[in-house]
Amino acid sequence: MDKLFKIGFLVFLFFTSELLWAQEKKFQKTFGFSYETGPMLSNGTDWGDEVKNAVDYKALDFQLGWRKISNSKFNYLYRYPTLGIGFNTTIPYYSEIGRPQALYGFMEIPFSISGQNNRVSFGYFMQLGIGFNLKPYDPAVNPNNQYIGSKVNCYIQMGVNSTVRISERIDFQASLGLKHYSNGATKRPNAGINLFPLNMGLNVKLGDIKPIPTEAPVIEEKGLRTFWNIALYTGMKNYEIGDPAYFRGGLGLNYLFEPTYKYRFGLGLDFFWAQGMEKRFPEGDFSFKDQTSLAVVGSWEWQLTERLYVPIGLGAYLYRNELNQEITWFYERIGARYRFDNNMFAGMQIKAHKAKADFFEFTFGYTIPGKR
Repeated sequence: MDKLFKIGFLVFLFFTSELLWAQEKKFQKTFGFSYETGPMLSNGTDWGDEVKNAVDYKALDFQLGWRKISNSKFNYLYRYPTLGIGFNTTIPYYSEIGRPQALYGFMEIPFSISGQNNRVSFGYFMQLGIGFNLKPYDPAVNPNNQYIGSKVNCYIQMGVNSTVRISERIDFQASLGLKHYSNGATKRPNAGINLFPLNMGLNVKLGDIKPIPTEAPVIEEKGLRTFWNIALYTGMKNYEIGDPAYFRGGLGLNYLFEPTYKYRFGLGLDFFWAQGMEKRFPEGDFSFKDQTSLAVVGSWEWQLTERLYVPIGLGAYLYRNELNQEITWFYERIGARYRFDNNMFAGMQIKAHKAKADFFEFTFGYTIPGKR
């Protein structure tokens, strides 16, 4: 459990560091409160349907946001987004899944700048944090809940929203998105809890009301840049219900191109190592290669601010071992990373096979800039 609290702490470090950095510039502080309801999604199994039918999801959500309104490059490119922190709590207690709650960082991005002058505007959002107070699987007292094996989990939500201006200070907002709780296979079972709620509430601007800039900033013409990324992945994986978790980790090397301010993309290699094969299969005789895998990976970095970015990857194994539950010839990766002034970066990603979690990658690395 302590490892999962560290996951949440690391996630909050990303967002709170970004918020503290943002507060050196102009911002509009907002407070939001809302109600949400919607279905829990089943995985199609008998036990999954039984849990899904027992959960009539209803929750409250509270957010404190900082809208970045200084006339800077990234603020303009992302239409003056809002970053902040939030708390979500399910209202009822469900005997199957408990009362899920979450602390999270969020980012809301409008679809356009000019559209924000209209009474109705639209955008999209992302939330990432730590979920807790769940009732996990227990073979004796909660055998049907094979969705989640731990009380504390990673929390993520993505969706779209619509904002209706009621007054200069108050907005009504409705959103729709997919909400997900998972422990990244650190403790099985871990099918993951998926919810699809409709959220409705009010956002209130706090303090002096500050409009967004009316003119675009001067943005330098972007020339092509290149980078080498060297990354160390560390994590834990639980292979079977009731067994201990073992170390999973690896190394990554990527060569990236940066043609625009918002994106980097490139190719690289990932090398993974799985601890504990001798303990999991004591009758086996395994070589070092049996405990490892090697892959070619296509990488894309979505740069949200000067420091915060979303790494996305699609890898294809050159060799792998299905005993390590590398169940497909390819894998996906998505997460969040924070880049420091000294070219160091840290973050967390989820590595998965066909959307089925392999392990959470706690990542530390270094970026080597190429020639300008």
